Order: sequence, then structure tokens, then C-alpha cells
Amino acid sequence: METQGKQTVEPAVDMRLDITGDVCPITFVRTKLMIEGMEPGMVAEVRLNEGEPLQNVPRSVREHGHSILSLEPEDGTAGVWRLLLRKE
Repeated sequence: METQGKQTVEPAVDMRLDITGDVCPITFVRTKLMIEGMEPGMVAEVRLNEGEPLQNVPRSVREHGHSILSLEPEDGTAGVWRLLLRKE
């Protein structure tokens, strides 16, 4: 994410995926399938639960050579995180 002054500017999101209803290893399988359908430079938002998905999905995204732009708890939803990634 870029910062302009004190304001954070998020990149435009090209794709969204909600894996909060899934368990590992399906969480990364679904994420990987989405990434495979993306063009390099595209940005995706993934909603995931804390615990194993929060530990495994971002690590696996990095291991496959893609960038994590941000990883933050979702406002108003306990235990759900928002991951922004860019396909490289």
C-alpha cells in the first residue's frame, strides 16, 4: 500500500475470495486456484480466519513468489482477517 501524507491508499482490488468457511489445506488450494486465474500485477483480497489459515495462507502465497500487500484484522468481524496480495 502507498502512503500519501498520513493517508494510506490501497490498490484497486481485482478479485475477492472468502475462505472463512473452509479449513486447511483447502484454504490455500482455493487461494492458489484464484491466483492461477489472475494476470501478473493483479491484486486480490482474501478473507480468512485466524489460526491455521492465518498462519499458512500468507506464508504459502510468499513461497509461491507473490507479494503480501497487507494483512489486517477485519473491522467488526472477530477472528476474520483481510489479506491483500499481488500476483507477481
